[in-house]
Amino acid sequence: MPKSGRVSDKSFTNNRKYHKLQSFQGYDKIIIICIDRDDDIGTKGKMETPIIGKDLCTKAGTRLAIEDPEDSDCNAIFGAIKSYEDFRTQGYDVEVSLVAGKYNRGIEGDAKIAQEIDEVLNEYDADGAVVISDGEDDETVIPVIQGKIPIISIQRIIVRQSRSVEYSYAILGRYIKILFYDPRYSKFFLGLPGALFITSGLSILFGFSKVAFALGLSILGLAFVVRAFDIDKSIATLSKPTPSAFIRIFSYFAGTLIILASILNGISHIPPDLIESQKGIHSIITNKTILEDFVSGSITLLWIGISTIFAGILLSNWFKGSIKIIYDILRLVVLALLYIPMLQFTSLITARGNPFNLISSLLIGLAITLIVATFLFQYFRNRKGGEALKNDNQ
Repeated sequence: MPKSGRVSDKSFTNNRKYHKLQSFQGYDKIIIICIDRDDDIGTKGKMETPIIGKDLCTKAGTRLAIEDPEDSDCNAIFGAIKSYEDFRTQGYDVEVSLVAGKYNRGIEGDAKIAQEIDEVLNEYDADGAVVISDGEDDETVIPVIQGKIPIISIQRIIVRQSRSVEYSYAILGRYIKILFYDPRYSKFFLGLPGALFITSGLSILFGFSKVAFALGLSILGLAFVVRAFDIDKSIATLSKPTPSAFIRIFSYFAGTLIILASILNGISHIPPDLIESQKGIHSIITNKTILEDFVSGSITLLWIGISTIFAGILLSNWFKGSIKIIYDILRLVVLALLYIPMLQFTSLITARGNPFNLISSLLIGLAITLIVATFLFQYFRNRKGGEALKNDNQ
């Protein structure tokens, strides 16, 4: 059975043997404590803890290895026995023990470990402890042990082939826990898929399976828009009403309505007979005439809707006196400069435009953006001080 251990005591260097270590000479009796926080020895090995003595610990490790050869706790038990033998060889008065918590860990499991440590110390009156574990989870009870007996060393027994895997699982477990229990993340990573599942299930239940996919995409798109523009945070600020919050909410609502109106207006610009003559969604999307009619009918209102949202953010930051209005102004300028290139790009798709006109308009827009950005940064640097601008960027 592969196993490896590492002593974390600072006096242990280069993995030397115990007889070369001077830090243990001040302890008369040493207890080696192997920790099984999730009580595998009880649930799998069917043995009660605490277990004290080499023979009983060997029996416990063997039984656990037979029941579950892949369980790392059996390596920790045999690692504790190995440490016991090494101490005995050097003439120390030492004993080995195994304590366990509960399957679901938690406070009750840690309390059980504390009680079992008391039982071990009542039977073997040690003045120092060596803690053996198979990973970070078991080591969370170290403060419990320290409150009862000084810890002179901590060893972690990890199977060499799976050491990196254990750390990877530990990190992955932490992130999963954050996604499930941190409200900042759970409402998006759990709430959004939950809404999609509910919508799809209800659509199928009531015979609307054909529109289930469209509804799912709509919900997904709405969630992305809400998160991208901090709409949820703006709604949350309504409990503390401020002029900037109301302006932001109104601009989001108005801009969204205008964007939806632009989509409907673009669809209405497409001749119905042209849509009916197409075979399938793919042919409708790839038809250049339909694309041109849709863009020509929606582009202006779409730009107005986006500009309404950006303008609301600008006014909100202006009311708050935030230096971020520089970026809000630049956002509006860039949006305005992209209007004409967007029209030219649409004409280019339908083979009616000139690519040089598109390139020239983009270059002109870039030059104007650089000029406006330089002017705004210089203006606000002189007005509010470079330090304020620097701090806001950070």
